[in-house]
Amino acid sequence: MRRLSRPLAVIAALALVAATTAAAQRPQTRQGFWIGFGFGSGSAGLSCDGCGSIDRDGALSGYLKLGGTLSRQLLLGAETNGWTKRIQGSTVTLANASVAAYFYPRPAGGLFVRGGVGLAAYSEEGFNSEKGFGLTLGLGYDVRVGTNVSITPVGNVSWGSIGYAHVARIPGAGMGVTGLKQNVIQIAVGVTFH
Repeated sequence: MRRLSRPLAVIAALALVAATTAAAQRPQTRQGFWIGFGFGSGSAGLSCDGCGSIDRDGALSGYLKLGGTLSRQLLLGAETNGWTKRIQGSTVTLANASVAAYFYPRPAGGLFVRGGVGLAAYSEEGFNSEKGFGLTLGLGYDVRVGTNVSITPVGNVSWGSIGYAHVARIPGAGMGVTGLKQNVIQIAVGVTFH
């Protein structure tokens, strides 16, 4: 977790600077198609039937989003969130793909809350990717830096109920585990094109 704290501190500082300069920016306008992407740090957790305590792992995390504008306060789109790390000689990836709604409480402001529902996936090198039900929640702020461009610091939480999967982190799980659930807490900074 210590390896994760320095990048989180840098990202949090960038988000704070972005939020404090937001008051001086031009008013937000939202219309038509939008797309965005970002990278940051993610902390992943796993649980399963009969598993003991499993430590969280920090690693690179990112997102890609796109969609359309329904109103000045509501956007609808598709989003993917991913986390990946090499663990015990195997590359592990946790991902969520969701249909998500973005709500801006103040039409001229940049603050938004996000929620989505869709598919979660767990994959481990050398094994099939297993999929299940997924949810995402998030909070962010569009800091307008150009007419159609924003720097967007975000905090996201993704959750998935996978079921059965092979998990290298769990001793004796060579044949797989049941009841696998995953979650990723993500702090990232991205760019959004409006």
